[in-house]
Amino acid sequence: MGLRAARAALWVALPAELALVVCLVGGVRITGAVLLAAEALVVGMLALEAAVMGPLYTARRRAGDGRRAAALSAVRAVVPVAVRRLTVHELRALHSLGVWAVRCRHRIPEGALPFSYTEPQTGTMWAFFLASVLETVVLALVIPWPLVHLILLVVGVYGTVLIVALHAACVTRPHVVGADGSLRLRYGALFDLSVPASLITAARVERRYPDGGLVRVSEDGVLDLAVGSQTTVTVELAEPVEFVRPLGRRGSARVLRFHADDPRAAVAALGPKPGTIALRPVTPERTAPSSTPGPPA
Repeated sequence: MGLRAARAALWVALPAELALVVCLVGGVRITGAVLLAAEALVVGMLALEAAVMGPLYTARRRAGDGRRAAALSAVRAVVPVAVRRLTVHELRALHSLGVWAVRCRHRIPEGALPFSYTEPQTGTMWAFFLASVLETVVLALVIPWPLVHLILLVVGVYGTVLIVALHAACVTRPHVVGADGSLRLRYGALFDLSVPASLITAARVERRYPDGGLVRVSEDGVLDLAVGSQTTVTVELAEPVEFVRPLGRRGSARVLRFHADDPRAAVAALGPKPGTIALRPVTPERTAPSSTPGPPA
């Protein structure tokens, strides 16, 4: 019962706090009693989380777990997987800023070939960045309440930094074709799928414009990992591979469609190695109709 209450508190208190900030920004008069009640709600939520996680942590410690393992076990039991994954995604994106600053890339093995995929979204990302900067400056000038002004300034600056971090994560985490012909598909810190070379039976350049968001899976086992609403490479597999979506849901696919800025080079890298049977033909580029929409990520 306590565990369910702690999880419910996360989904109730956080949106309520956000709604309160929106009301303040919109000029709605909020009485001191309501503000006090909102803050009490947040404090109560934190107290409830601590009260539930404390016994779980103690139980895991008595079972022989180390401090870190016990703490992680308690957090996993209380915090929903979607919230945990979003937090991890943000931390990895912020880490990518440092990697980008020193002009490095994330985990490119020796002999492997990286393939970027950011070209279709670069202009959009910088447009979001400029809009975020403008919004932060405007709100800083028009909001008269000091507390709300400070909160929105912090949120605005963080949002602006996060936009750059998300783009940095995509730049520093490209697709990778290993020296053995294996394939690693990525989208920043949000998506990561590794495919052994032995499962790849065909690869071709094929430009498609699927409907929907970043990750779409059709009923016939086709995964679309689109960037800027397009994919340029199609890879067929001998058997389905499993993957984890950005918010934690699992899926499987036997055909992978993804975007690469240089699709011909990516397909050539996935081609047969010297002394092997040509199982992965390179076909001329063609444009295919959009795929049948699947369930959203």
